[in-house]
Amino acid sequence: MSNETNQAGARVEVEDDRTGMKPETLERAVLDHLNYTCIKDVPYATPYDVFSSVANAARDRLALRWLRTGGTFYERDVKRVYYLSAEYLVGRALAQNLINLGLYDVAEGLLREHFGLEIGEVIEVEPDPGLGNGGLGRLAACFMDSLATLELPAIGYGIRYEFGIFDQGIEDGRQIERADDWLRYGNPWEHERPEYTVKVPFGGHVVETVDRDGELMVQWVDTQSVLGVPFDMPVAGFDNNTVNTLRLWSAKASSELNLEVFNDGDYRRAVEEKALSESISKVLYPNDRSPEGRELRLKQQFFFVCCSIEDIIRRYKKTHDSFDEFPNKCAIQLNDTHPAIAVAELMRVLLDSEGMGWDEAWSITTRTIAYTNHTLLPEALEKWPVAMFERLLPRHLGIIYEINRRFLREVHVRYPNDPGRQRRMSIIEESSTKQIRMAHLAVVGSHSVNGVAALHSELVKSQLMPDFHEFYPGKFNNKTNGVTPRRWLVQCNPRLSDAITRRVGDGWKKELDVLRGLHDFAEDEAFHEELRVIKRHNKELLAKIIAERNGVTVDVDSIFDVQVKRLHQYKRQIMNVLHVVSLYWQLKQNPALDIPARTFIFAGKAAPGYWMAKQHIKLINDVASIVNNDPVTNDKLKLVFIPNYNVSLAERIIPASDVSEQISMAGKEASGTGNMKFSMNGALTVGTLDGANIEIREEVGAENFFLFGLDTAQVKELKASGYSAQHFINESEHLRAAINLIADGFFSPEEPDRFKAVVDDLRYQDAYLVCADFDAYAECHARVGEVYRDQDAWTRMVVRNIASMGKFSSDRTISQYASEIWGLEPIHIKL
Repeated sequence: MSNETNQAGARVEVEDDRTGMKPETLERAVLDHLNYTCIKDVPYATPYDVFSSVANAARDRLALRWLRTGGTFYERDVKRVYYLSAEYLVGRALAQNLINLGLYDVAEGLLREHFGLEIGEVIEVEPDPGLGNGGLGRLAACFMDSLATLELPAIGYGIRYEFGIFDQGIEDGRQIERADDWLRYGNPWEHERPEYTVKVPFGGHVVETVDRDGELMVQWVDTQSVLGVPFDMPVAGFDNNTVNTLRLWSAKASSELNLEVFNDGDYRRAVEEKALSESISKVLYPNDRSPEGRELRLKQQFFFVCCSIEDIIRRYKKTHDSFDEFPNKCAIQLNDTHPAIAVAELMRVLLDSEGMGWDEAWSITTRTIAYTNHTLLPEALEKWPVAMFERLLPRHLGIIYEINRRFLREVHVRYPNDPGRQRRMSIIEESSTKQIRMAHLAVVGSHSVNGVAALHSELVKSQLMPDFHEFYPGKFNNKTNGVTPRRWLVQCNPRLSDAITRRVGDGWKKELDVLRGLHDFAEDEAFHEELRVIKRHNKELLAKIIAERNGVTVDVDSIFDVQVKRLHQYKRQIMNVLHVVSLYWQLKQNPALDIPARTFIFAGKAAPGYWMAKQHIKLINDVASIVNNDPVTNDKLKLVFIPNYNVSLAERIIPASDVSEQISMAGKEASGTGNMKFSMNGALTVGTLDGANIEIREEVGAENFFLFGLDTAQVKELKASGYSAQHFINESEHLRAAINLIADGFFSPEEPDRFKAVVDDLRYQDAYLVCADFDAYAECHARVGEVYRDQDAWTRMVVRNIASMGKFSSDRTISQYASEIWGLEPIHIKL
């Protein structure tokens, strides 16, 4: 907007030709970008040209707010949170930005009028950036949305992976990985900032000297450098003027070309340094089964942390001459252990670059940094060999040793003559291969440690880190995860969104507790019918995707029973497929068996090096090939594995789901956020007492949740008593039949022993108690079928679930972080 004075002398707002929000102004902007950015006229524009034009027009409007946001934060010298995460699974941005700007309907109209395109066709053109692996990265994206919507000053830091999480193909039922070339056509949302490039050192050695005053001087010398170039993406708040920044770092060689070597004819060696340097930001999570892969992961983590810490300090020093106020102006949140090296890196900068003494630097570091733990799995709590640190980050190794020395002295004073406790709490694990425990470093170097669901936070204190909780009783807390309703309801399920708004108004989009008003409609027949029509429409859309991708026709009136998430044994996709096999075999024995028709839907990626998870994918697809083509059963039972699960596919699957499978072994899932998205969209949960399932069940009511299985105490007791999977197999006719069918090669007749390892794992290991929980799981599904036959009862449960989702907004989660950990205040941005 600009201001002019009318004849009466009053100031009036005039629509800005470039960034105005009126339909005619947006139309002109889109056509201008088509002509002057894409160099196309309307008749010759491709769908990508149209997407690019609309995206650039939207970005222009974001740019104005982006500038005002940053300027206001600097002028008012506000405290900001700096969110460090190795993953940001942001999803496509066009629809989200149009919704947050309030321009979605306007854009929809102009696309239809000028280009004859539906907005959905244009949205589908945008690549889905795979900058994350699953829940961790999607949570970070939800948090960034909420930070902007709540008008909280924030910057997200991560890596601009050239190739993100792999594209998953399925060939002969097996997962194959292809490069995710999401930047093939560029990214209209990002803006390169080469003027803020950071030099990142690796290798070299440490030299210690004493100055004239007898003070120790430490220099890290003879290092090799990689450059970190920042690319900024705007993160718009919903229905306000705040636009925060997601800054992603791209690795670049400090020397593009060794010209002397090139001129000598050794062309490969001339560009070798460039290739090695830029491999750091090449791929998300390179396979760490090899030493080279593990080393690259450590390089990635230090690379983005080093860049981010320097950027944070650069911003702070623009308005401050000393570090007295640093913890009062900067909050650094570590999203899991990937950025835990930030503790040592911030200490290094304060000690070596800013000349502080140890105590002052340590006080600033611990008051600034906070740590979120996301896992109870020991293998996910990162440890790095000391030898690798010594080779790549020798200065940081020295700092970590000193942190540990001082910390263990405190432990010794508090608990004298307790060497066992010191061994357990040490940051350095004194095993056959000496390793650095990054979770311990994060706990010692922060002022807050939080879990992400009530149960998870209690297990962190009682099982994962009991010594630390006893040592730092006030440091541990809970922040139950949430999801943004703007993407996971407004954007992905517009018909349901509109139906909700007609009942309770649109305030729920920013205050999700407003959904409680839907309880008044739990018995409303008209609302029930509308919900069923909406669900059927969404199922029809998903059925088209299944037909296109899988070549399978599914019954939209069947129960859509869905398990979509990363493939991992603790998530127990294998229990789900065993249940499918059991139902199939029961139908084969008795084709007249009276059960509701079911379509079982799986999707998710297995880590490239996770062989057993890949075997489970193969098994699902082999079972599907038999079940879907058996005329005796395929009117009652269908099974599909939809390839290449990502945010965009989730936006189609979740609104179409009737049943949400949240079946991890109790005590293993930290929180889960898929469980929240499904309930929010009217799917009913089949779940264990694990992660956020517990809190969802408390909110929706036990009668509106399909519970089964052992709880954490029972799991612990069963394992302690000497668990025998074979005992449970022998006791269960249906489980035994399902396992035997797989073991005998029924689903792999050309290779009968194909799944021997899967079967042996179930019979003789079963670390995640699939066999112990199977009968309870099958009985739970029988209850699901009974309730589904009574559509009024089912829809009442659906309404109760949607109405009870207020707690699970990421806005609530971020509000708690802001007030209880970061000390952040909202800052209203005026244009």
